[in-house]
Amino acid sequence: MALAIFDLDETLLSGDSDHVWGQYIVEKGLVDAKLYGAENDRFYGHYKAGTLDIFAYLQFVLRPMAGMTLGEIEALQKDYLALKIEPLITPKALALLQWHRERGDTLLMITATNELITAPIARRLGVPNLIACQVEFEGGRVTGRPKGVPSFREGKVTRLKAWLEETKTPLQGSCFYSDSRNDLPLLEFVERPVAVDPDPELKKAALERGWEIISLR
Repeated sequence: MALAIFDLDETLLSGDSDHVWGQYIVEKGLVDAKLYGAENDRFYGHYKAGTLDIFAYLQFVLRPMAGMTLGEIEALQKDYLALKIEPLITPKALALLQWHRERGDTLLMITATNELITAPIARRLGVPNLIACQVEFEGGRVTGRPKGVPSFREGKVTRLKAWLEETKTPLQGSCFYSDSRNDLPLLEFVERPVAVDPDPELKKAALERGWEIISLR
């Protein structure tokens, strides 16, 4: 039994749930299609280039949900999951999760996408533990502001350390699956780093360090 950690976007999913969420709310007419769509694409480009300002991005993503109740968001989550996320779930990703389940491993998803988007996805994939960017609520409504340390780059390590201490989970035997250069700090932190359909920067690092490289596509 060990801790098996999974990135979400472009790892367990064959796409990016955050970017696709932006496309979804554009299609639903919840934001200005031209302006929001362009900004969504711009932030996604920064993410892939390793230059994303996570605080600016979280404010951008959460702003359209400001003032919504959890019930209102849940209705959007259900529709979004069916329309946008189901097509991104691959048989190989499900098989990998099941393999770890059968070993008795503890499954944990850790992602820079916020918890409102990712909590339903974690449930759909059968991953019981989730570390995601947190969202501030006041009076039962989303404020449009993030909360706490974002689980992004070094922040993933910070949040994981806090989770390990809180849950009394050992790091011994741990593995982490990710596609992104942004996850190098956490890949270096675990015992067994695994690059999944890696971006060029991560592929280069994985080859240099002798890390396992796999594909879930």
